[in-house]
Amino acid sequence: MKFSQRAMIPAARELLWDFLMDVPRVAKSLPGVETVTQLDDTTYQGTLKVRVGPISLSLQGKITLEQRDRANWRAALKAEASDRMAAGAVKGRTSMELKELGPKETELVVETDVNILGKIGEFGQPIIRKKADQMLREFVENIKKQLAGN
Repeated sequence: MKFSQRAMIPAARELLWDFLMDVPRVAKSLPGVETVTQLDDTTYQGTLKVRVGPISLSLQGKITLEQRDRANWRAALKAEASDRMAAGAVKGRTSMELKELGPKETELVVETDVNILGKIGEFGQPIIRKKADQMLREFVENIKKQLAGN
């Protein structure tokens, strides 16, 4: 399943980039993230709790930063997580690009390609897409709040 989302962030591109590359800090902006632990320079493990339809999930897994290209304002990561209780798993890749719109306005473009396995995948694309869009909206609002003081 592929998602493509865009959001306007009222912050300079450099400031937004530095924020997004600080994984433990940015994880606090993602709804449902409970823990994030850095394993090495590019790998993190964590727990995300989320409700999709009638099922509550506690996804535990790893995130690996595969690309950090500040010169072109692009980054990519791979995520793999599973929920033992719900017998489901999520595997995917996400890329992001920052486009400068003005001195204090940046467009964040996010492309995600994800495979959803097990019971979670049985809900179908419309429900999963709606949840993903809701989470991105909350994520963007939380980023705006965190960067407002800078």
